[in-house]
Amino acid sequence: MHAMHEHNTQHIRREEKTTTTKMKGVSGVAVVALVVVAGCLLAAAAVDGAVTCGDVDASLMPCVAYLTGKEAAPSAACCAGVKHLRTLPVGTAERRFACDCVKKAAARYKGLNGDAIRDLPAKCGSPLPFPLSLDFDCSTIP
Repeated sequence: MHAMHEHNTQHIRREEKTTTTKMKGVSGVAVVALVVVAGCLLAAAAVDGAVTCGDVDASLMPCVAYLTGKEAAPSAACCAGVKHLRTLPVGTAERRFACDCVKKAAARYKGLNGDAIRDLPAKCGSPLPFPLSLDFDCSTIP
């Protein structure tokens, strides 16, 4: 009887070990699959969203004081942002998207000077691949 009980105990332990090993294998596969999916999503985001509104906002945020008349000229940080913004959009879709982001960002601020917005790239010596304007139709950008 004791031998039979010991045999059953060993059999149960082997089944538990096999089940645990299988579970570890399944969880390992799930982790690998999750990493692959996350990598694909990040790669797609990097390709699809070469330009983000966050990039545009961060580039132009230092310009708000100038664009609202609180500073007489754009700051060095503002012009650095304009120069950075110039490098972001590489194709028609990206330029249109960046243009829309500029318009959305401008809509969040009261008292922006339209002339200052229009002249900002020239004042910074960095022409953009699209005009800065509150009423420009971004869909017309080539």
